[in-house]
Amino acid sequence: MNFETMLNRYAELAVHVGVHLQPGQTLWVNAPIHTADLVRLITRKAYEAGAQHVHVEWQDEAVTRLKYELAPLDSLEQYPAWRVDALQTLVDQNGAYLYIDSGDPEAFKGVDSNRIGTFSKAAGKALTSWRKAMTSDQITWSIMAAPSAEWAKLVFPGQDPDQAVRLLWEAIFRAARADKPDPVQAWREHNAQLETKLQYLNAKQYKKLHYIAEGTNLTVALPEHHIWKGGHTRNRLGNTFNPNLPTEEVFISPHRAGTSGVVRSSKPLSYQGNLINHFSLTFENGKVIDFEAETGYDTLKTMLDMDEGARYLGEVALVPHESPISQSDIIFFNTLFDENASNHLALGKAFANCIEHGNDMTPEQQRQAGLNDSFIHVDFMIGTAEMDIDGELADGTLEPVFRSGTWAT
Repeated sequence: MNFETMLNRYAELAVHVGVHLQPGQTLWVNAPIHTADLVRLITRKAYEAGAQHVHVEWQDEAVTRLKYELAPLDSLEQYPAWRVDALQTLVDQNGAYLYIDSGDPEAFKGVDSNRIGTFSKAAGKALTSWRKAMTSDQITWSIMAAPSAEWAKLVFPGQDPDQAVRLLWEAIFRAARADKPDPVQAWREHNAQLETKLQYLNAKQYKKLHYIAEGTNLTVALPEHHIWKGGHTRNRLGNTFNPNLPTEEVFISPHRAGTSGVVRSSKPLSYQGNLINHFSLTFENGKVIDFEAETGYDTLKTMLDMDEGARYLGEVALVPHESPISQSDIIFFNTLFDENASNHLALGKAFANCIEHGNDMTPEQQRQAGLNDSFIHVDFMIGTAEMDIDGELADGTLEPVFRSGTWAT
């Protein structure tokens, strides 16, 4: 397949699998300025699928860095109300939101982490309703990726820039199944396979998961009446969509107060344009009480101090070591991909739809049920080829869930 054919298929996946656009829907695309060719293809396919309107919001990391470095401090404490209102209108009209991730993992290296954190807190407060709409699937949304020159050079060091970008495109196409003869059908089959794992885990209703690996000895409690999720999901109108392209995970929101022990990262984490690497977290009664990092300590501290819920888990995800992304043997330095190569956890906000009737609960009821709340939701990778995981049943019996990094059953 030539590049144009692959890019065309990738755009089709964005419209027909990612957001699964319905006739009459409005599509909001948030994309970096260097992804214009892909965005134009997506726009064409969206209108061909019956879109009422396609709105493109362009972004530029160079401009964002200038804001962090030079804007008055009090301006970083503000978030544009017009954007909050526009996103709420998209929710009210049952629109669809597509985010194209193409960031430089080190775009904001050297920028004062406190200035970045100040704006992140302002954004978190302003977008509380928007994030609730996403985590409860009130709105159709999806995240996909496209290379940037800076990102490609980090993933494929030593290659000339054009070759690095080409290699990263190829890796993205493979991970998203755009290289299959019928990519849309390939995703239907993949979603069905994930569904079998969800049915198995939901029937078990484990009360705890126990993780053992080098540097990791962790116990995570799960709330009562929990629901494992993965692959595609449904919005409030009943239409399916895939929040992540690619995805290899099944996930759950753990009990806020039920995590204890130590966990060590297995891959780098890019957070707010800075890399955090070789880090570990110590939990007690659900809360991170201690942490270490060889790289990015200050960035990790800023993240953990973002708000009261940032030190508690909002997600636990299972991904077999033999997933296609893991077997590519590529470290993407990008959570969308690296989380699908590895078991992972997420600090911050939980998913309301991961417990029965969670979407209908008030925030206080969700908290009483064990769900965490936060302005952030940050995934980090912990899985290895040696990791074992046991599930603890209601009577205390332990069953193998993962052995040597993969499903035990």
